[in-house]
Amino acid sequence: MSSTHIVEVSADVQPYRQSEYGVSPLFLNRWSPRAYDNRPVSDEDLNAILEAAHWAPSSFNDQPWRFIVAKTEEQLTVFRQLLGDFNKLWANSAPVLVLVASDTKRENGDPNGAHAFDAGTAWGYLALEANLKGLVSHAIGGFDREQARKVLNVPDHFELHAVIAIGYQGDKSSLPEALQEREVPNNRKALNEVVFEGTYK
Repeated sequence: MSSTHIVEVSADVQPYRQSEYGVSPLFLNRWSPRAYDNRPVSDEDLNAILEAAHWAPSSFNDQPWRFIVAKTEEQLTVFRQLLGDFNKLWANSAPVLVLVASDTKRENGDPNGAHAFDAGTAWGYLALEANLKGLVSHAIGGFDREQARKVLNVPDHFELHAVIAIGYQGDKSSLPEALQEREVPNNRKALNEVVFEGTYK
């Protein structure tokens, strides 16, 4: 008999983030820290996070996303070399790095115009499930895509989107001083700046 895990989402919203309308605290409390603790992430938690990402909606159920995972020291060494210098300052401490890519073609060879949209949704699911597991995640766009494609053997018809750092949040004192000042959740524009009725204004 399989067991069911019930995860409780904290009802407490951090004071630095307030929504204009009532949304789950899950969305407000998720953010992208750069300070990581050196505790390893269990395979069970990591697989659950990737499983959540894999349940994201996709056009025609093509599921174009692919996740290349680095969790051993040997794998992480390869991934860390792909990161830009700024991101190496903090992401080298993350115990898990995941490259997110998506297939630009459908199974019949036609272009998949929704591949990036779908992969972005999968990343969102991943980030929320990580938060539910008590972990943090941070998407990194600054990495050498050409080199990543080569050393990770990614086919040409896949687009490489981001490297995701996953782990337990660490103390900001572990970061360079300039990054310590930025280790706070950011906010959002007013909703009426991004939502328009009927036509763009």
